[in-house]
Amino acid sequence: MFKGITIMNPLTSVKGTIISGFVLAIIVALYLSPENSYLMTRNLSIWMHVLAGVTWVGLLYYFNFVQVPAMADALSDEGGPGPAAIGKYIAPKALLWFRMAAAVTWLTGAWALSISPQYGFLQTFIFQAPAGPMMSLGAWMGTIMLFNVWVLIWPNQKKVLGIVEASADEIAKAKFTAAMASRTNVVLSVPMLLCMVGAGHGGYLF
Repeated sequence: MFKGITIMNPLTSVKGTIISGFVLAIIVALYLSPENSYLMTRNLSIWMHVLAGVTWVGLLYYFNFVQVPAMADALSDEGGPGPAAIGKYIAPKALLWFRMAAAVTWLTGAWALSISPQYGFLQTFIFQAPAGPMMSLGAWMGTIMLFNVWVLIWPNQKKVLGIVEASADEIAKAKFTAAMASRTNVVLSVPMLLCMVGAGHGGYLF
């Protein structure tokens, strides 16, 4: 029917898949877009915040519930292929997405707070937001999680992955520090999401 015409399937590549998702989101946004420019900006900031947050927390759970246990299993499997491929090819790319998503989540959250009359950036962090303390608690837990990613997890993971030279003792210490910071973030993520969802639904959860 379309002789001589090659139809590209965007789903055959990661980049094409991501672009397709954004194109579809733009079409939906244009269809549903409110006339009020403030609402458009607020919706955009919240959407970007949630999208980045899903990526960040999703990768956090992947590391703790999938990759780390799998690497432990690979190390204990004497006849298996070992965890080298994960450490060389998967972990660095996953950590790049992880830390970038963490930064974008916090920055878009700060943007959403700063333009919201219900919260305000400074008012939220000093527990003086008109909408109450629920978002304040969530924002502080998210900020602690961001600190853990950039100050504790990533610098120590660079030693574990061999990106930065380190002795055997330093690597062992780095593994423990990164693991504890990551698990702390898992613990914080549960009440943080509770607060974020609750604040996004008028302060009511149940």
